[in-house]
Amino acid sequence: MSGAAGRVADSTGNWVDRHAPIWLRPYLRLARLDRPIGSWLLLIPCWWSLGLAAIHAGEPVDIWHVVLFFIGAFAMRGAGCTWNDIVDRDLDARVERTRSRPIPSGQVSVRAAAVFLVAQALVGLAVLLQFNAFTIWTGIASLAVVAIYPFMKRITYWPQIVLGLAFSWGALMGWPATFGRLDWPALVLYAGSIAWVIGYDTIYAHQDREDDALIGIKSTALLFGENTKPMLAVFYTIAVLLFAVAGWGAGAGIGFFVGLLAFAAQLSWQISRFRIGDPDLCLRLFKSNRDAGLILFAAMVIDALVRRPG
Repeated sequence: MSGAAGRVADSTGNWVDRHAPIWLRPYLRLARLDRPIGSWLLLIPCWWSLGLAAIHAGEPVDIWHVVLFFIGAFAMRGAGCTWNDIVDRDLDARVERTRSRPIPSGQVSVRAAAVFLVAQALVGLAVLLQFNAFTIWTGIASLAVVAIYPFMKRITYWPQIVLGLAFSWGALMGWPATFGRLDWPALVLYAGSIAWVIGYDTIYAHQDREDDALIGIKSTALLFGENTKPMLAVFYTIAVLLFAVAGWGAGAGIGFFVGLLAFAAQLSWQISRFRIGDPDLCLRLFKSNRDAGLILFAAMVIDALVRRPG
């Protein structure tokens, strides 16, 4: 099989297509390492939680924890995508954008994908075991949400809520990694992150709206339809307000709130640009959430440094 023939429809010209060994490419695609945006979006709530904890503790962000969460997020995102592709292999074969994925296209067998899933999960476990016991058990608890997510699109128009529960779980991890417990600012951060995920994944889901409607897959993109813009405004506003409350609860200063304003401005820009019938634009807007998230994290890092005693 040639490298070009194995490409996934919505991911071409990336480092996997250009540089990875041909035999390894289907597995890298299965882990979405050709499209790392999802890994970044899983990682960012982890870093936010670390940043919020650092502000509350009056200490710089723990760089070792930053690195651990980076590795863990990429490993577990890959494992989650592999699980999703195993569950969705028949549906993926019926959608134009996903039919070229490794399992429905025959590049990887279900058994090989399952072995690869276990390998990635073991990497994630090795990372998780570097933290304290409270954080370890909090991380393990996330697996229940991850396991049920692929089935939600079959039964509810709100699968994005379950995705939000899973992708925001990192907001519950960085704080206990610092303090060994969960306090209410971290829980508010988690709630705000869920609202953020619902917003950006609704934008993402508009790429598949027509195919999803034909095969009976549900999403907030189909539910909101022409009302997507005002619904995005609702969920993004909820996210910003909850992040403000979380920052206030952690004792954040002006640096955090300036960053939050920049974050809010980026979300407002997404809403202003959004067009329901432009899938390429939807993908670009969805990907821009990495930049929005990193802006807020940078503000947390700066605020923690500025507010450090002495």
